[in-house]
Amino acid sequence: MNRDINIFEFPLNLGLTKKEHEIEPGVRKLPDWLRKFDFHKQIDPKNIFTLEAPPYTMDFDEETRVRNADGIAGYARKQAEFILRNYNKNTFNIILGGDCSILIGNAVALKKLGKFGLFYLDGHTDFIPPQLSESGGIAGMDLAIVSGIGPEALTNIDGLKPYFSEENIFCCGNAETDDEEYVHQIINSSIHYYDLEGLRKNGFRKTAENFLDMISERELDGFFIHFDVDALKDEIMPAVDSRMADGLSYRDLKEILTPLIHHPECMGIEITILDPDYDKNGTYTRPFVENLIQIIRNKED
Repeated sequence: MNRDINIFEFPLNLGLTKKEHEIEPGVRKLPDWLRKFDFHKQIDPKNIFTLEAPPYTMDFDEETRVRNADGIAGYARKQAEFILRNYNKNTFNIILGGDCSILIGNAVALKKLGKFGLFYLDGHTDFIPPQLSESGGIAGMDLAIVSGIGPEALTNIDGLKPYFSEENIFCCGNAETDDEEYVHQIINSSIHYYDLEGLRKNGFRKTAENFLDMISERELDGFFIHFDVDALKDEIMPAVDSRMADGLSYRDLKEILTPLIHHPECMGIEITILDPDYDKNGTYTRPFVENLIQIIRNKED
């Protein structure tokens, strides 16, 4: 990595519905948890910026059918301002969640900076309208929201809807393919969609290169990576909110992320959903940090 690196910490957990045994989802602890395993020290960032998140609630709005819409929209506005205030075009940004509703604030900031592409690497599509969500948790519909689908309070902050155009998005790694109605939503969009099987068939590096070709052809101002750790195989990363048995290996992850992260037009990457409460001894976090550091440090071949 030839560029300076900034770390942004957005420990928001309002996008998740807490489980019966939880006081609140533990993803709020992710930045401090990674620090414990020397992630920050090994990255050696130029700056670390932290935006405190609001307290956890389970507010459900009957009209919009989502939880915590006002809290997430308010935080997204602060997030966007916070990013833009500390943004430098020549710096690579590592953005630590929290849950993946942090994508909304990041997307608002990017829309204000120009026209960006999105590489969405996730074990789920998160591309459903609120009426298809059983929980109303925004972390399960964030890709739809940043594409302009969902309540206006979230999709149209500062009149910027949509934050990403569907044709400028790659959604990769979905392992939840049994539900036809769920998959139907993204298949019938203009998003470039590769479920886990399709990703393997097309090739991990080739899919990343296809995305970069699209960024170049469309003359976009850059791109952003969303990486939800539930895209990884359950055997190497079970410390997540919604576990899926199949997923990427660390070798696969390196193949797909290396050409993206080391591309000069990459604004940064957000890392979400790793819950320290499900990995008390760091059994899964330690190799995760080691592999991620290796990917970020390595120069593209």
